[in-house]
Amino acid sequence: MNRSAVIHRASHVIPINKPVIADGAVVTDGDKILACASFSEIRQRYPEAKVVDHPDCALMPPLINAHVHLELSHLAYLGLEKSPSSFTSWVERLIGERVRHPFSGEEIVEQGRVVLRQLYDQGISGLADTGNTIVSSDIGKDFSGKYLFFHEHLGFSAEAADRELKAAANESLQSMCTAHAPYSSNGLLIKGLKDQARKRNGLFSIHVAETRAENQFIREGDGPFRDFLEKVGAWDHSFQPEAIDNCGAIRYLHQLGILDEGTICVHCVHVSDQEIKYIADSGAKVCLCPGSNRFLGVGRAPLARFLAAGILPALGTDSLASNPELSLWREMAILREDNPDVEVQDILTIATLGGARALGLEGVYGTLTRDVSSEMLAIPLPSESCSSQRVLDYLVSGDQNITPFRV
Repeated sequence: MNRSAVIHRASHVIPINKPVIADGAVVTDGDKILACASFSEIRQRYPEAKVVDHPDCALMPPLINAHVHLELSHLAYLGLEKSPSSFTSWVERLIGERVRHPFSGEEIVEQGRVVLRQLYDQGISGLADTGNTIVSSDIGKDFSGKYLFFHEHLGFSAEAADRELKAAANESLQSMCTAHAPYSSNGLLIKGLKDQARKRNGLFSIHVAETRAENQFIREGDGPFRDFLEKVGAWDHSFQPEAIDNCGAIRYLHQLGILDEGTICVHCVHVSDQEIKYIADSGAKVCLCPGSNRFLGVGRAPLARFLAAGILPALGTDSLASNPELSLWREMAILREDNPDVEVQDILTIATLGGARALGLEGVYGTLTRDVSSEMLAIPLPSESCSSQRVLDYLVSGDQNITPFRV
């Protein structure tokens, strides 16, 4: 008999790894969950436990944002503008604005912390933040959940790659180093940073297959990305495109030996069936950013094909410079709009367990099951007599009235 146990009862409990439980309950003891089942079953097993009622609420695990750039929060006005004419024009504008408005490290950290607090209030308990400067890791120092920081390196020329690899080697072993993307990071830099990540037992998150132009660049060595690199003086004539029909950026990472269980492939909009197989076979993870993809007009990731291949993606928001909101509730709504044939339960699973699995937090967050964190979200429901399906539909609707509070 565990006399310190507390039973949290709600009209609906969403364990994620099991179907929705009407009149359900979650038993906690301190910071751990002991059990999750129907209230009647839980009451029989823990007859002396205190009961805390959450009437007309759904209990679920916290959300996990597996990809965000909080250091760009001071450029939020970019995400409120009209969608750009092309991806590379947006990149040029982003770089130009960072040069024209050189905020201090303290200002960037403070603005990032403001946004991070907002994310926590929205129900985010696990988060992977990516920044170009190591000082940006200070954004998450006081975060109450799990905050992971990736220091992102760029350098397309061999000379730049060598410089960035030396800098990464001198960083603290606690920081996770990663490359930006195949069009902005030399293959030697990508491989070198991945080797460092493996030695540090760390994750490796990289933007990949975000645009059709990226695949064109990897395959043929020309197109908008080559024009952009030449324009900014970063083109390296030693770059050898693969020159293989249907070769894309995921295949390029496969050929470089980058794909494994510690790699998170962010965006993955333009991928072939063979490339999806590379991801599945390697155990690499996928993180989708539908809100940013929609704003930038780069297309929709093939969610149904990922799920059919046994890949459970994670969900991210990218930055306020390419997304008008950093709300995972909104991201779920967009994902549902883009994929009406995908089960609603799968979309909730992506925003919780998918992110926890990608970030190595599955034993902490992602489900309401024994021994995971007792931290839960209680979501007030719009009516007293919601069916389980209606509850799921509401949670992925993007409704502005969704106001989670923590249990």
